[in-house]
Amino acid sequence: MDPSSEQGLLSSDTVPEVGEDAAATVNMAENLSEEEQEELRKELAKVEEEIQTLSQVLAAKEKHLAEIKRKLGINSLQELRQNITKGWQDVTSTSAYKKTSETLSQAGQKASAAFSSVGSVITKKLEDVKNSSTFKSFEEKVENLKSKVGGAKPAGGDFGEVLNSAANASATETITEQIQEETQ
Repeated sequence: MDPSSEQGLLSSDTVPEVGEDAAATVNMAENLSEEEQEELRKELAKVEEEIQTLSQVLAAKEKHLAEIKRKLGINSLQELRQNITKGWQDVTSTSAYKKTSETLSQAGQKASAAFSSVGSVITKKLEDVKNSSTFKSFEEKVENLKSKVGGAKPAGGDFGEVLNSAANASATETITEQIQEETQ
């Protein structure tokens, strides 16, 4: 290794910070001859000109594309629909989608069977409750209370009176039932 390259590696020049213009902090032009600088300036101008030309060509191609689409009757909405349709077809043709779809289908079938089973169990339990002696007894009490409330007062009483009448009828019925149970 020659000492000048070693000095370059170990030099204490500052390293540009993020966002800082590296060209402004490291003056490479000092190390280039006039001839090399001139050659690089020409190359820079040539690359900038090529970029400008390519931008113009791209703009012309995009305009031509739009004209062809207009003549074919293809508008943005149709293009969007086609892209979405193609994208969806691409997604649905993947093995991951197919596997997920099968798994979800199986899970849906199992859930449906479970809900059906739960529904059947609930229906049977409700039927059992409805046929139980406790429910029938409760139903009879409600019917008796209804007839007492409806028969004891003429229609048109206010809400408070109806509530008091229902409470009194219920209390009277409870006491009567207790007496009947004790005598049996």
